[in-house]
Amino acid sequence: MGILPLAERVARTALNRTGAQSRWVDTSVCRLHLYDAVGTGPLPTVVLLHGIGSSALPYAPVLQRLRRRARRVIAAEAPGHGWSAAPPSALTPECLTAAMSELLDRELDEPAIVVGNSLGGAVAVHYALSSGSRVRALVLASPAGACMEPAELEALLGQFKLRSRADARAFFERLYHRVPWFSPLFADDVVRMFSHETIRSFTRSARCDHAFTPEQLRSLSMPILLIWGRSDRLMPGTNLEYYRRHLPPHAEIEEPEGVGHCPHIDDPRRFAERVAAFAEEVLLRGAGAVAEAAAGAPPASGVLGERAVPLEQGPGQAAT
Repeated sequence: MGILPLAERVARTALNRTGAQSRWVDTSVCRLHLYDAVGTGPLPTVVLLHGIGSSALPYAPVLQRLRRRARRVIAAEAPGHGWSAAPPSALTPECLTAAMSELLDRELDEPAIVVGNSLGGAVAVHYALSSGSRVRALVLASPAGACMEPAELEALLGQFKLRSRADARAFFERLYHRVPWFSPLFADDVVRMFSHETIRSFTRSARCDHAFTPEQLRSLSMPILLIWGRSDRLMPGTNLEYYRRHLPPHAEIEEPEGVGHCPHIDDPRRFAERVAAFAEEVLLRGAGAVAEAAAGAPPASGVLGERAVPLEQGPGQAAT
């Protein structure tokens, strides 16, 4: 057993001891694993969705902070990732979204704040498009799913084809704002992880026509916060521009300093605080709309109100 699998076992045990339940859900695709934590706060259920080659465990510090602010926090693992079973055949974008949508349909008992990083961001958008009544708001961190030129998509997917420790080190440099000191210890495990057939089948099957169209993105009516770390060297900047152009006008876009592709890993405290503050805004906005409707005032526009505790912006950079 490598170091990474052992660390995941230890982290899973630690999460379970704090009351975050580890359990499986049977879907028509395969058996999926999730962490389900009862919270002590007033905010709606928060769902955390990870990216390709990752798992729910890197969200553990964020989960622990959010459960003090929300009624419930769910961190779900995609097919063939973490403790979830691999699909019986190839993991395609269609297979991924079908499995995760089925899991969320079964688990959510109220509209949730759905948080997705990277490929998990694309899963979150897909779920919002197909099951909008179950999504109270979206938080997207460097989401996949933007329309790309074929060569650009091929270059992006090529970054997940790791063959050596040197490839793994280069991948870490693109992924993080500051590479954690312990990352070299996991280099061999990360190479093996990205060589799994589940991940290789996904990178083979992903195509440009899986991207969201401008019309799909503009149709999203729920509050949206998009966070794109200024140290993100994995996802091309053209993807951010695609979302900037085509998300609806009420979407908030922040480009914070000090975080890269995975803000929940680079700065879990700050990321958890921003998610919680955004969820509070959403509740306040909803309460204000109800009050205005009761008073006979016209409903407010879709633009969110003043943001609380935003992630720090770069010099001279305001959120758009």
